[in-house]
This record gives sequence, structure tokens and C-alpha cells, in this order.
Amino acid sequence: MKPTKRTLIKPGKAAAVPPPTEGEVPAPQTDETAETVETEVASEEEGPQRVAWTVRHDLKKRMDLYLRDRFPDFSRTALQKLVQEGAVTINGRKAKSSTTLHTGDRIEVTLPPRAPDEILPENIPLEIIYEDDQFLAINKQPSLIVHPARGHWSGTLINGLVYYAQQTNSQLSVGSDPWRPGIIHRLDRDTTGIILIAKTDEAHWRIAGQFERRTTQKTYLAIVHGVPEFDSDLIDAPLAVHPRMRELYAVRPEVGKPAQTVYKVLERFDGFALLELQPKTGRTHQLRVHCAHIGHPIVGDVMYGGRAVSLWDLAHGALPDTPENRTSLINRQALHAWRIQFVHPKLFHRVALEAPLYQDIKTLFGALQKYRKKA
Repeated sequence: MKPTKRTLIKPGKAAAVPPPTEGEVPAPQTDETAETVETEVASEEEGPQRVAWTVRHDLKKRMDLYLRDRFPDFSRTALQKLVQEGAVTINGRKAKSSTTLHTGDRIEVTLPPRAPDEILPENIPLEIIYEDDQFLAINKQPSLIVHPARGHWSGTLINGLVYYAQQTNSQLSVGSDPWRPGIIHRLDRDTTGIILIAKTDEAHWRIAGQFERRTTQKTYLAIVHGVPEFDSDLIDAPLAVHPRMRELYAVRPEVGKPAQTVYKVLERFDGFALLELQPKTGRTHQLRVHCAHIGHPIVGDVMYGGRAVSLWDLAHGALPDTPENRTSLINRQALHAWRIQFVHPKLFHRVALEAPLYQDIKTLFGALQKYRKKA
């Protein structure tokens, strides 16, 4: 079936770290220092690309400003992110954006993999729990990245949505980023549950506006280590990027953005609890960090202190010590976007949707009920 104009999305601006505009390795640009550099490119066409050269004159220029001159297709912010991630070295050592360059310095930059010219449709199974002419709601499976980004140009929810739009002769909203058609909000890769997808631009901005005004109501379920002291409480702890590990977030009152989560204990077990979580703000990794902050990390969330558990762990040695009983019951964070309430973008009535739990969380919960149920 022939795709509609909005099905195959051409990149208008870059993803997390922008790729070169023409999809090629950008060579150092011609300016007053053009004769001072030697360029090497050593990479596979679709993989990360390395550019290396030696500075021949004393430039007295900061690394980030120098890189901006070398790679004008990248923003200064994107280049600073590459530096922070260790993708830029000077004389074999990790560079800093503030480093001043001198004669003889050897610079190596590892650039993101080349971006495709368009989003490729892929037949990825989608569990659709609601659909009309304005939006659809999907129960996202685990291990599924929501949108393409550096290193993940295929196998994402977006690739599956583009395929679905082709097969059903429907469309997806463009939104503010052509690389993320239909995407109003997101879930972490291994968080399951409801995610809303806009079909029209009007539905997109109407629903997105509700998220911005915090008039939507989102409810998650999580299985955590330990049992909170209170039946219900507000976690009010500002969040920011971790000061040492840039891929993580942390509670940082002095520099963090406001973040609030209300939790309610639904069921207690010996050493574990089932929580209902309602985020009042929408910060990255908010629920995971907040649970860890109160001393009850989510089961399986190894990034924030959670641990994998097996039947052997839960049964206190009452089961045979076999590889099967030692196998982890869940290989991700036990976090599920369970319910969402919002106003329909066209009919203006209140919509309430619910996504059933995936089998791994149900298996973990069943094991807790069998082996860790409190009297």
C-alpha cells in the first residue's frame, strides 16, 4: 500500500546528537587554519565514524569552539555532548570543552553513525488498546526504544508505527520533530505500558498541551525492594543529571528541576511491595530515581540500585537449587504505565485507558504472592 506523505518522515532537524546534514562524514572546514590539519576517516559506512588530525599552529581556542568551526553541521550543544560522552580525545586523553588547543595536539572525534534519509517502516508487533481518527494508545512492550536516535535507527516504536500507518492507510502527526512522528510523550526502553500516539497535528498539540499543563493523570505500577514506612506519601525531590555518570539522573536539590511523585502501597510482601505511582511532574527517570531515593529501588532496575530476583531468592531456599529456579523472573525494571486519563482532543470528554501488565511482571507478582505473602 502506497504510504501517505506523512508516513515516511524526512529529517528536518537532528536527533539527540545531530548527524551531518548530507549523511556523510564532515571533513574539517576551510578557514584560516585549513592548512594546519590532517584528516583521517576510519569507519564502516553505517557505524561510528572517526575523524583524526594534528593541529599545526597554536590556535589559542577552546575545544568546543574549535570543533564548531570544524563541524558546522553540528550545534555547539551537540558537540559539547560528544565531549562529555568521551567521544573527543586530545593526545589520547578524554577532552574537555574548555581545553585550549596548542601546536602538535592530536585530536580524534568519534561521530555518530550516519543517519538514514528516512524512517524505515518495520513490521514490529504493536498491542493497540484504543484507536480512533485522532490518536491511538499502545501497550508498549519491554526492550522497545520509542524513537530513533544515535545508534538506534531501526527497531524502534516509530519504525513500527510508520509500518502500521502504511498498512492502514492512516497518518501520524508531524509534531515539532520529524524524526518522532506521532510521539506526544515517551517511556523508558524497558518500561512497559500506555503510550499515546497522535494521528493529526491538532490532536498532537491538544494532548501535548495537557501534559505541559499537568492536567493528565498518569498511574504506574511498580514492584520495589522493601516496604515503605507509610501507606502513602509525596516524594518531593528535584532531579538533575548525575554529577559523575552522565547517563543517570540523581536527586540534586541545589541544581535540580522540581519533581514530585505520589506513591501508595497496594500490597505488602516479605521484603517487597507493590506500589501505585502518580508522577506530578515528568522528569527523565523520575519514578526510578524517586523510588531509589526513598530506599526502595524498583526490582530489576540495576541502574538505580534494584536487583534481579529469582524463585530461589523468593522461596528462601525451599526450592531445589536448579538453573531454572535461579533464573531471574524479570530482566528489566518492574515498572508499568498502567492507567492514563486525559481530555479527548476532538470530542472533549474525559478518556480513561488502562494497559494490562506484561507477563514478566505478572510472573514476579505471582511468585511474591506464593512465597512472600504476609499473613
